[in-house]
Amino acid sequence: MYILTITGNGLILVLVLFHTSLQTPMYFFLCHLASLDLCYTSVTLPNLIWLHSQNNKLMSFTGCISQQYFYIAFAVSEYFLLAAIAYDRYVAICNPLRYSSIMNTKTCLLLAKGCWLTGFISSSFPVSFSSHFNFCKSRVINHFFCDLTALLKMSCGKNTNIEVLILVESLALGFLPFLFTLSSYVIIVRTINSIPVKDGRMKALSTCTSHLTVVVLFYGTMIVVYMRPPSMYLPAHDSLDIGKGLSVLYVIIIPMLNPIIYSLRNNDIKVAFKRFIFTN
Repeated sequence: MYILTITGNGLILVLVLFHTSLQTPMYFFLCHLASLDLCYTSVTLPNLIWLHSQNNKLMSFTGCISQQYFYIAFAVSEYFLLAAIAYDRYVAICNPLRYSSIMNTKTCLLLAKGCWLTGFISSSFPVSFSSHFNFCKSRVINHFFCDLTALLKMSCGKNTNIEVLILVESLALGFLPFLFTLSSYVIIVRTINSIPVKDGRMKALSTCTSHLTVVVLFYGTMIVVYMRPPSMYLPAHDSLDIGKGLSVLYVIIIPMLNPIIYSLRNNDIKVAFKRFIFTN
């Protein structure tokens, strides 16, 4: 799965970078999504593969905290990047005559920088709390990476502050971009329904279905795992196992599927891929 993720997202980057027909705002953000997916999975999977290949399941505390920091940073960055892609689609469909002036190079760069910076700045707060946990119970992490909720389960003493922080950050950094994305698509669907020509409606809808599929998959699993009341962050063993199973979806499977989802219904990607194959 990791090899497929690297190959698929790497191919998206190569196609967009070397084909001028794909150098538009939509594919600019798709490049950033592919980069995030590469970073996102590379934070967890190579270490997991290494530990199993060496038959050694030990991880240093510093390594665990570092993994947690970058994992949260890339996850939050992807929240906001998906919202930025939704905004790009909103402008393209609802305000097409001003699209080139609104989504200019400066705007695209500012949105991309904002997504990355928000992720790296916001991740420092929960990680700073978790780095000071007292682990008086078992030090065996019931997860395949250093997830914050798994570390919270292992810690002893009252952790009300970190529980509230997880909930607040999840709402502010996860739910709000999700709400913005959904609101954008409500307006987009209304605009598409007002297009008199059926072919025009289908063409407009086809540019959104891939992104909407990724949004539902990514946000859906994240909401179930993290956006819960504080009292539920210390779940029973079975509940934690369910969260671990859902984590496989957004950490491993979704980044692997994203290039496929974006390319199956995208003629521009298909054409660029054919040119890439036959010219190389």
